[in-house]
Amino acid sequence: MFKKILIANRGEIACRVIKTARKMGIATVAVYSDADRNALHVKMADEAVHIGPPPANQSYIVIDRIMDAIRQTGAEAVHPGYGFLSENMKFAEALEREGVTFVGPPSPAIEAMGDKITSKKLAQQAGVSTVPGYMGLIADADEAVTISGQIGYPVMIKASAGGGGKGMRIAWNDAEAREGFQSSKNEAASSFGDDRIFIEKFVTQPRHIEIQVLADKHGNAVYLHERECSIQRRNQKVIEEAPSPFLDADTRRAMGEQAVALAKAVGYTSAGTVEFIVDGNKNFYFLEMNTRLQVEHPVTELITGIDLVEQMIRVAAGEPLPFAQSDLTINGWAMESRLYAEDPYRNFLPSIGRLTRYRPPAEVADASHVVRNDTGVFEGGEISMFYDPMIAKLCTWAPTRDQAIQAMRVALDEFEVEGIGHNLPFLSAVMDHPKFVAGDITTAFIAEEYPEGFQGATLPDDELARVAAAAAAMHRVAEIRRARISGRLDNHERKVGENWVVFVADRDIPVRIRADRDGATVAVNGRDLRVESDWKPGQTLARLLVDGRPLVMKVDKIPAGFRLRTRGADLKVQVRRPRTAELARLMPEKLPPDTSKFLLCPMPGLVVKIAVAPGDEVQEGQALATVEAMKMENILRAERKSVVKSISAEAGQSLRVDDVIMEFE
Repeated sequence: MFKKILIANRGEIACRVIKTARKMGIATVAVYSDADRNALHVKMADEAVHIGPPPANQSYIVIDRIMDAIRQTGAEAVHPGYGFLSENMKFAEALEREGVTFVGPPSPAIEAMGDKITSKKLAQQAGVSTVPGYMGLIADADEAVTISGQIGYPVMIKASAGGGGKGMRIAWNDAEAREGFQSSKNEAASSFGDDRIFIEKFVTQPRHIEIQVLADKHGNAVYLHERECSIQRRNQKVIEEAPSPFLDADTRRAMGEQAVALAKAVGYTSAGTVEFIVDGNKNFYFLEMNTRLQVEHPVTELITGIDLVEQMIRVAAGEPLPFAQSDLTINGWAMESRLYAEDPYRNFLPSIGRLTRYRPPAEVADASHVVRNDTGVFEGGEISMFYDPMIAKLCTWAPTRDQAIQAMRVALDEFEVEGIGHNLPFLSAVMDHPKFVAGDITTAFIAEEYPEGFQGATLPDDELARVAAAAAAMHRVAEIRRARISGRLDNHERKVGENWVVFVADRDIPVRIRADRDGATVAVNGRDLRVESDWKPGQTLARLLVDGRPLVMKVDKIPAGFRLRTRGADLKVQVRRPRTAELARLMPEKLPPDTSKFLLCPMPGLVVKIAVAPGDEVQEGQALATVEAMKMENILRAERKSVVKSISAEAGQSLRVDDVIMEFE
């Protein structure tokens, strides 16, 4: 077994590999850029080597810099994680020449399957059903438009060396094909150093289901069942689960056997994933093979009990797989929610900055449920504009799907993140969505269910009543504390008062509180709701039992009440005496400033292109500017017909949130 492994990656996956290596008694080496000097993976590793400036194309994907770090530390093997150099054949070959083991497949398999164009051709030759498309290289946007028309819209424009949703666009017409081709090409060059593009038919209403395979150097290969990855936004997976709620045993077996056959055909070893799209009739089509560890691998580990990183290391060291296909069963159900640094209220645009608060739920592992959080950040750390926006992967396991979802709901409500925009509210909303709960999902789920974007969850009336009862009980506790501190009341508990009005979700809810030693009974809408909690003023997380059911809320103090966040809802809750509430209804509402005549930068980023000039008349939907953030290009479009009055930004300029890009007449 290896004595020292270098992890050629960063963030949560580097931390993940370090944990397993430590468990195996293997020393670890981290590499880091200037931006990651104080990163968690650097602190966790036994050694760390600086490899260059923040941009990945000057550090993490520069092969020579990684090779220098290997020579400096004497690492015997390299785990590439995912992204960066994980599917780079030249990197695998460089390691081979150096006599260093690559913890992954052999370079010919990377060449055969890591390239999406080549892998599709090989799959077709092997008799695997594939999606119609054009596998050759595409010279320019004109040729992309011609090919798209021949295939038939809609089409998917994809980077050959892509992954993680980078370099992917859906085009429904010639204009979108032309625009998407150039954006995909730019993103591919920036993220992977390879700007080759291919085009395939976009299958509407598909499910994205992938098979995890594992193969050793002794001819053994198995599949570790499937993962459902259909909840996606901009082709980036958001929520995954294992197994799929859609597959039956026969389809699962057929997909698994086909995935193993394909792996064996290319001499594959290590962990890999064969991705399929599956239609409503359970017909499945080969999409691509990822010759690396997947981001969503924890859900497979949770239902099989197998540490995939450990098996990758053991296979790389020449050990045979310690189990056969017949040993691999499905135990329970697992969910994964990807926590991203992106603002769901601004159409999920990237967010950067300092994590002023980062407190994940406690990790748990017992027979009833599991809570696992794979992360690469810490409270006080920075979220950089240079890398992927993922903060953490929150995973839960339970014996059934419903129980795994419920465990995830609670874990999301307990997850505290402040200082940046993040998608926790959206993840919570999905967990409560009737279609998701029923397993009735496709890759179009987010686009169909949130066509106008995410504006926060709307809680049903019975849940609002529980929140109102909780807020009233918490306000009473805060009032008693204030009375004790001020010394203004002799019998403060009795004189705080019983009758209050809770303002929540733009409505007044009268309540009556009757307290006792163990909690309070709150009368709301003619019902008595029992509230029990040990919450104290100043605590940012409240765990309560309301009407016999758990209620977890993030808490911030505001005048006369609280900002409460739970189940995807962000609520301004004020608790007033009846007369104060009556007067508050007479107060005028303060309106926000009018910014309709400005194009504002929606996130911190770099201006790539300004597509118009002063005096230009623009139409609704027309591209105005392109801003790059976290390796993704974001095209900003006109909301209505107008004329450009002035432009305040230029290509190459770095902008902050709400910086003015242009003004309209």
